[in-house]
Amino acid sequence: MTLYLELLRHGETELGGGLRGSLDDALTETGWAQLRAAVLDAGPWDRLISSPLQRCARFAEELAEQRGLPLRLEADLQELHFGAWEGRSAAELMATDADALGQFWADPYTFTPPGGEPLLAFEARVLGAIQRLQARHAGERLLLITHGGVIRLLLARARGLPRADLLQVTVAHAERVHLSVDPCPAGTDGAGQAGLLRERP
Repeated sequence: MTLYLELLRHGETELGGGLRGSLDDALTETGWAQLRAAVLDAGPWDRLISSPLQRCARFAEELAEQRGLPLRLEADLQELHFGAWEGRSAAELMATDADALGQFWADPYTFTPPGGEPLLAFEARVLGAIQRLQARHAGERLLLITHGGVIRLLLARARGLPRADLLQVTVAHAERVHLSVDPCPAGTDGAGQAGLLRERP
């Protein structure tokens, strides 16, 4: 059976832009308002799944209580870890690490920020989490409250984009996107099956 996913990116955070990664920023009042507006007429869902970072999890807790839905925190849906680049803006990096930043923008799969998480490892953990959700909750409708990088990866896979085009996918704060996930064909490992993910209107 098919799993139906809505993916919701967190709202604006207190420490602003830049590469937030695993930094545990809180939402601003604007961020809370963005998320509340995003789900006003959304749903219904059978359950909520959230990144454990507070910019996702605090809103997920509020929404779960309001809707009377089960909530589970899923560590594998956290943002990409940017290593030494965490907390830094593109403008800062252009001043100090322009060549490295250019390599990352050109193809993030072949260049990893210093001390950061390789994109292949990030992809494996995110797709693994999605396949586990498909196995456990096939036929259900889930809302995943997560990060821009996670949603960008899943959209790129659903659209069949080349890996080098990953960073061409844009996801705004509090943006919702819709995907479906079909079971993996017999004899395959699931995580490598891009065809299982489909974008829905």
